[in-house]
Amino acid sequence: MKQGKIHIYSGDGHGKTPAALGEALYAASEGKTVVVIQFLKADHLMSAEYLKRLEPEIKFFRFEKSSAEYASLDEAAREEEKMNIRNGLNFAKKVLSTGECDLLILDEVLGLIDVGILSVEELRTLISAKTEETTVIMTGIQLSDEVCMLADEVSKIETVNFKVF
Repeated sequence: MKQGKIHIYSGDGHGKTPAALGEALYAASEGKTVVVIQFLKADHLMSAEYLKRLEPEIKFFRFEKSSAEYASLDEAAREEEKMNIRNGLNFAKKVLSTGECDLLILDEVLGLIDVGILSVEELRTLISAKTEETTVIMTGIQLSDEVCMLADEVSKIETVNFKVF
């Protein structure tokens, strides 16, 4: 049986989510099941009609109720979204502990650390619930050494601008 790994796609460049979704498509093409849980993003991607056609091989979840980005919310709305996000994290733990999928993508979960919703220790506890066969991909901009230690592989995505004169 193949052992699942923990991967992180991080950095200030664009393409972390597309890279993770590319892995989802690759896994689905091999007959594997995929669960994608998105955090801290407006619902523009989750409302895309084509995503529904990828089910049942790839299932998408977003527990936040607001269509606005988390950073733009007032304090009361943020508190409500924190509860929704916690529900999403509990769902992720259930998915990991039951082996419900072959690949779990926690899109922008590292951002939850940045905004104080999740601690590194809570993230460690979450991913320790995974079965041996499940692979986890986590994305986010900021990356600490402590978070790096949780992963088998870390990919840093950065924007490089080349100007041709």
